[in-house]
Amino acid sequence: MAFKIYVDQGHNPRSFNTGAEGGGYFEQDITYRIGIILADYLRSDPNFEVRLSRPTPETILGTSNSSSLSERVRDANSWGADLFVSLHTNASVTASANGSECLVYSYSATDAVLAAENILDQLTLITGLRDRGIIERPGLYVLRRTAMPAVVVEMGFITNASDRELMVNSPNLFALGVYRGIVNYYGL
Repeated sequence: MAFKIYVDQGHNPRSFNTGAEGGGYFEQDITYRIGIILADYLRSDPNFEVRLSRPTPETILGTSNSSSLSERVRDANSWGADLFVSLHTNASVTASANGSECLVYSYSATDAVLAAENILDQLTLITGLRDRGIIERPGLYVLRRTAMPAVVVEMGFITNASDRELMVNSPNLFALGVYRGIVNYYGL
């Protein structure tokens, strides 16, 4: 039986619930592209089934920020996903802030923490970006309301020129890192 992985490409392409911007690039475009590549990796592996929150670049979820988040969670829950992985880029007013981190609902959510550890290990190994660790974020809707282990992956800082260049020019490295982390999480 294949594990069902829900890949949430953070944010919407326009209007509401759009993401961060840096250097003329938009978070929602970066997360969309990396999510598509990640889905290709997962589809090529018979151990996984995958569903994308944004299957096309024009997919808009919900009619507001809150309904955009609830639609992602509802879709993952109703599909019966085994793991929810939400892809994001980080942002900071400090241009030197860099690296990758994962967010989980709680440090006591052991399956989510284990998934986050594996994803972060492989992501930093493959991209060479700094490991900023795992952060507890119980207030995030997609972590609080999912019925399965959930991880928000802040792949790099869109506001950092070096991180941004890597995400824009080598999206496959980020997709491969997340994919290998998922494989390791399941012990495959």
